[in-house]
Amino acid sequence: MYPSLLFPSKTQMNLSHDPVKNTPSRQIIDSVNPFSWIEAVRWISQPRRRPDLVVFVWWNPFFGICYGVMARMLKRRIGARIVIVCENVVSHENRFIDRFLTKFALSSANYFMVLSGVVASRVQSLFPRTPVRQAALPIYDCYNPSGVDRNAVRDSLGLTRPTVLFFGYVREYKGLVYLLRAMPRILQEVDVDLLVVGEFYDDRAGYDRVIDELGIGERVRVVAEHVPDESVGDYFGAADVAVLPYVSATQSGITQIAFAFGLPVISTNVGGLPEVVREAETGYIVKPENERELADAVVRYFTSGDAPRMKANVVKEAQRDHAGELMRRAVQDFLEMARS
Repeated sequence: MYPSLLFPSKTQMNLSHDPVKNTPSRQIIDSVNPFSWIEAVRWISQPRRRPDLVVFVWWNPFFGICYGVMARMLKRRIGARIVIVCENVVSHENRFIDRFLTKFALSSANYFMVLSGVVASRVQSLFPRTPVRQAALPIYDCYNPSGVDRNAVRDSLGLTRPTVLFFGYVREYKGLVYLLRAMPRILQEVDVDLLVVGEFYDDRAGYDRVIDELGIGERVRVVAEHVPDESVGDYFGAADVAVLPYVSATQSGITQIAFAFGLPVISTNVGGLPEVVREAETGYIVKPENERELADAVVRYFTSGDAPRMKANVVKEAQRDHAGELMRRAVQDFLEMARS
């Protein structure tokens, strides 16, 4: 997907022994090799395929030229209609080149599917005449929530206290530094461990320095590595609450994994996250870049008595998940429009 020189982590491949997305696929497209784009278009355009719709999933402007060129080729070659599923509109860094690449790619769309209201508004403001359908991320119950041995996992991680979980790639916009800065205030009120799990796309040394300066090293367990699919559930099963201290966001699959494991979520009020985390019902919402509010929310979770009720609400939320139906309806609408 990305040239290795630009990729900030170790591998772009899913090295899981038991991947949850085990769908057969052809790896044709090299994002920086136009000849591969032509090959992919030819493959898609073969008479036994010739689809009515071609779906692109959009999350990073880096793919703007690749996607934009391929979409236009498919429209000219076979008259296919283009659906772009927007996880966001522009990247979190929002540089000028990002806006240019985003507009080039997204202007090829005949239809948009979005996964949050905030993204729907952004897309509609840019392309007011292009049909938009809003779906949602599904509850990710594919990580075997019923098969986790909580006590065994906690023993293996050395967790002996109630546990706060930060999970996912560590990048500046994820706001981990604010959660670290909140820990001294949290520890004044409640006796907890913080479990940080994920690859560091930023320089880890800066985060380690914050941990050392705050003197919280004994209460912070860092697993700085890519987590294979078969191990994801272990960390959520070991935790008591998930925290998303994001500075910016559109939506996050972390909330959907947490809900699958019955975990309430403490999140910042950014992007579409408040559409998923309901205040005092399935978690708490706080201001971004505010470690005091973040600390108070964590303390409140462990001391207010709200936790059992919120966990029950999360379980109900997971049981009535209808995201798959929303996606199915959106695709059906697009097919009907394409064939009319």
